[in-house]
Amino acid sequence: MNLKTNFFDRRSKTRIIHDDDQASENLAEELLAAIPKVTSRPIVFVCIGTDRSTGDSLGPLVGTLLEEKELKSFYVYGTLDEPIHAVNLAEKLKEIHIKHVDPFIIGIDACLGRMKNVGVIQLGHGPVKPGAGVNKELPAVGDIHITGIVNVSGFMEFFVLQNTRLNLVMKMAKTIAGGIYEASLLYPKQRWNDLKWLDEEKTN
Repeated sequence: MNLKTNFFDRRSKTRIIHDDDQASENLAEELLAAIPKVTSRPIVFVCIGTDRSTGDSLGPLVGTLLEEKELKSFYVYGTLDEPIHAVNLAEKLKEIHIKHVDPFIIGIDACLGRMKNVGVIQLGHGPVKPGAGVNKELPAVGDIHITGIVNVSGFMEFFVLQNTRLNLVMKMAKTIAGGIYEASLLYPKQRWNDLKWLDEEKTN
């Protein structure tokens, strides 16, 4: 879990209130704008967290919801059944890079923030940094990232995390999974003719 949002990244993040009527649609639109349009790079979602902590279960909940939808365009790692967390993160990232050639990775994680921002879903460029708020040396994850602010930071954060309402986390997970699913339906199928054309353009 990325316990604290980065102050300097706030301007570059898209912010979506999880229970807005168009939240999933807005997330899908922003996601499609952030990922490569025509590419041979596989699009991989890495959902980080553990079901042993309510607040930190956002990632694996999203992964499980996406697994149930059987996405055609994207790959998903990190579920309630097979979570990706602090203990196995580095190993799982190595496995992903072995399985996929030059993947475009979207890291998904929970975070803590200011009271007024609880329930906000953020999409930003660059990696998410699990464990940054508790001085853990964990690999940064993603070309871009999606984070959900599940509770308030600043005091006894592990206790806050353990006592985060599952109801909120589940609603946020459904919104994120819904947005990713909608994006998968709209994501253009990769056409090798287009890729060949792009390569020719680069060599001319």
